[in-house]
Amino acid sequence: MPAGRDQPLDLTVHSLPQADAAAAIARPDTRAGRWKMLAVLLVCAAPVIASYFTYYVIRPEGRRNYGELIDPQRPLPALVAEATDGKRIELPELKGQWLLLSVAGGACDAVCQQHLYFQRQLRESLGREKDRLDRVWLVSDQAAIPDALNSALQGATVLRVTGLAQWLQPAAGQKLADHLYVVDPIGNWMMRFPANMDAAGAAQAKRDLERLLRASASWDKEGR
Repeated sequence: MPAGRDQPLDLTVHSLPQADAAAAIARPDTRAGRWKMLAVLLVCAAPVIASYFTYYVIRPEGRRNYGELIDPQRPLPALVAEATDGKRIELPELKGQWLLLSVAGGACDAVCQQHLYFQRQLRESLGREKDRLDRVWLVSDQAAIPDALNSALQGATVLRVTGLAQWLQPAAGQKLADHLYVVDPIGNWMMRFPANMDAAGAAQAKRDLERLLRASASWDKEGR
């Protein structure tokens, strides 16, 4: 072509990327993210699952619980309770500790007083593990609490509350006040000790509590 003559403009049209391909590049792999999140949750829950599996499933030959395991477990209900100082709390606020519960009217008959005694003795018998267990007396009526019980109630949580029948349940033929109950740190009622507990029964209850504390040692620490 002769020099000085303008060259024709050469336009080349390249194909544009497809919209679907561009979206695929821009969008992160959400499926992989979900799997990673699930893995993290499983790692966090593993100690709790393992401890309950050890207690409920892997039971040495000949071993029996004194207390009756509750299945399914029942979480603390959102019942409003009143402390002796007038402060009002909801029962789920008790979560974070193992709880040994008794239930009785404020007048506290002989069975009630025996339960308060066993609660105190069982906790003290756990030695260095005792700070992982709280004693709780749920007062089921408006009767005044005798001053004579003050010394027995030192260190215990005393709450006046009604409506417990929607949560706790006695054995057939028994009343709520006939048992001691165990609640785990997650807030589930999970064990009921037999009615008419005596000293021999209390020794067996101690072994149950020790096994529960031992099985949960990897994830439950003392102090709410």
